[in-house]
Amino acid sequence: MAGGWSRDGAVQEQIDASVEDAVQRARSQLNQGTSLSECEACDASIPLARQRAVAGVRLCISCQNHQDQQQKAHPGFNRSASKDSQLR
Repeated sequence: MAGGWSRDGAVQEQIDASVEDAVQRARSQLNQGTSLSECEACDASIPLARQRAVAGVRLCISCQNHQDQQQKAHPGFNRSASKDSQLR
């Protein structure tokens, strides 16, 4: 059931698209290939245990934490629109 100006199924389509975007973003962030022995950002040594635990690791823990914090600041797309923007 849709309300207002939206057609039937529009809400579910919006939810499905948001989930698909999140899945694609997560897949694109997966490491691939062989692990590096040195961080590609700061050239620090990556411990062997981390290399074995995380397949395709490219960053040391410090750089990975920094990258994760930056990604939290930019969560992605907001598909919901305000009522005011729809009326313009």
